[in-house]
Amino acid sequence: MKEHFFSAIRLTVVSMLLCSVVYVLLISGIATITPQKGKGELITVNGKTYYANIGQKFTDDKYFWSRPSAVDYNAAGSAGSNKGPSNPDYLATVQARIDTFLVHNPGVKKSAIPVDLVTASGSGLDPHISVLAANVQLKRIAKIRGIAEPNLEELILTYTEKPLLGLFGPERINVVKLNIALDQLK
Repeated sequence: MKEHFFSAIRLTVVSMLLCSVVYVLLISGIATITPQKGKGELITVNGKTYYANIGQKFTDDKYFWSRPSAVDYNAAGSAGSNKGPSNPDYLATVQARIDTFLVHNPGVKKSAIPVDLVTASGSGLDPHISVLAANVQLKRIAKIRGIAEPNLEELILTYTEKPLLGLFGPERINVVKLNIALDQLK
């Protein structure tokens, strides 16, 4: 038994060092060679600063709406709702989001609403929406801003991010960057 006891202690110490020291130093080192030095991507426009890598709340009809957030876009408390897909409270929340979206986007059928516009991400801070989610909002924004739909389609295409290395994940759009560009359209 003694031989197993000391082996277990050594394994625990080695695991603790790997997970709490080596891993942290490795990730911190990688972060320092990124363009933002691990600090996140800041965008400053007209004296106002935005974090491009944290979801922001956009609910005004003249903007592309963000993905809903279970934490009301509070970066200090990243979390999902932790409610299962059959939870009555969760279903009521999703239905309320669908109803709100349909009121603000007449002509869009319920079946055409992308899931990322009515469900929160696991972190509650996802700054991206799908290309489909941007396109389904296009008519509302074009009408309110008086911008031709082809111009908005081009803007969406310009801000569409390709999958990582062309392989991992879907195409997506950073809502903060898209809405900043939208405000700069003349």
